[in-house]
Amino acid sequence: MSKKSFRHKIELSQYSSIYLFMFILFLIGIIFGAIIVNSMNFIQKQDLYFYLEQFFGKVVEGAIIQEGQLFHTSFFYHLKYILMIFILGFSIIGIPVIWIFIFMKGIVIGFSVGFLVNQMGWYGFLLAAASIAPQNLLIIPAYLVAGSMAMILSLHLIRKLFATRLYHHMLKKAFTQYVTVYTGLIIVVFGASLIESFVSPFTMKLVVDFIL
Repeated sequence: MSKKSFRHKIELSQYSSIYLFMFILFLIGIIFGAIIVNSMNFIQKQDLYFYLEQFFGKVVEGAIIQEGQLFHTSFFYHLKYILMIFILGFSIIGIPVIWIFIFMKGIVIGFSVGFLVNQMGWYGFLLAAASIAPQNLLIIPAYLVAGSMAMILSLHLIRKLFATRLYHHMLKKAFTQYVTVYTGLIIVVFGASLIESFVSPFTMKLVVDFIL
């Protein structure tokens, strides 16, 4: 094993607890999202399901937002949050805000999937798999990595307050890795937005046509 690969292995194991924490935080958010669905009363569920049916009708008719506009909205939505997490990584007090972002992402997904399954059973699960899952296979890891990297950089900045001159060099290296990883995450988000704009609407229409 080379010194470089060994060093990377050490760094990965050193921060594995942070990656695990982010994943658990996201998982708790999903659970809370599902709990919110179960806590809704019958009228609230029916009102929300009514709007959902209206949307399904537009999907069947093909009267949904154009792919180009959907891509623009999706990409810049996720880019905005990725860049916000990026900036918060430079602020020690931004760590709790990053936690909130990851937690809320989990709630949104948990609520969306939970509501579809609660109202439509296996058809809802199939619809969630077709419309929500494809892009989130890329988006969720991107958010988790972004949050973890931001937290790691914040920890480096905390250590800098008590650092020696040697640690300043290590901080510069950490910053370079930080920027490199986020550049890769933007590319991942770009790909996820393409899927969300051009693949998910097509698969969702197939499932809606099958259900209706």
